Amino acid sequence: MPGPLPDLLLPDHAGVVDGRLRIAGRDTLDLARDFETPLFVYDEDHIRSRCREAVAAFGDGVTYATKAFLCTAMARLAHEEGMWLDVATGGELTIVLAAGVPAGRVVMHGNNKSPEELEMALSTGVGRLVVDNFDEMGRIDALHRRGLPVPEVLIRVTPGVEAHTHEFVQTGRDDTKFGFTASTGTADTAIRRAAASESMHLVGLHAHIGSQVFSLDAFAQAARVVARLAAPYRLPELSLGGGLGIPYVEG
Repeated sequence: MPGPLPDLLLPDHAGVVDGRLRIAGRDTLDLARDFETPLFVYDEDHIRSRCREAVAAFGDGVTYATKAFLCTAMARLAHEEGMWLDVATGGELTIVLAAGVPAGRVVMHGNNKSPEELEMALSTGVGRLVVDNFDEMGRIDALHRRGLPVPEVLIRVTPGVEAHTHEFVQTGRDDTKFGFTASTGTADTAIRRAAASESMHLVGLHAHIGSQVFSLDAFAQAARVVARLAAPYRLPELSLGGGLGIPYVEG
């Protein structure tokens, strides 16, 4: 028999009463009967509290990664709590805009954006476009020649950092498929090209080291690499991404 579910794995307003899981006062067995299964249940008050903690700690610029969960209600909630939203596809951008989130509060990611997705990002006026490779730069140049708006961009840098997490979710190593590698000089080449470009406005650099990261050392290492690259250009924004580890199991 499995033991009782630890409280640290539950949302703020969830608990086990008489052997039954309750979320925000609702018996989950009743929810399953009412809505059928499979069923995902989200505690809105819990999510809003976590959003407020992040915004209070870091101020404007905290960005919700929609890959975690996205529907129009979730997009609207994150925006109401003062967050930007991070999307990686045209479909995700469509949902976010349908929720009433201003395009200027959206960050567009993706290491293989199609010409159509880039055109959508530029024409709707996304707040930040994260540029991942030289082919993408060429597509942005082509869209500029067609008269589309000049986007504010972040160059994605691969800092060469080994995050303390599973190898399958490490995204900051030199051999990752994302971004421009710092150690080979490719990142500096990309930064210089973007800084001199008329088709994009370079505002900063972005790096992402992985998910389920339990040591802060890797973030500090990535910050040093990104700051060193940004310094000659006096860039105002450094976006240091990566997911802090959370407990999926006790211990």
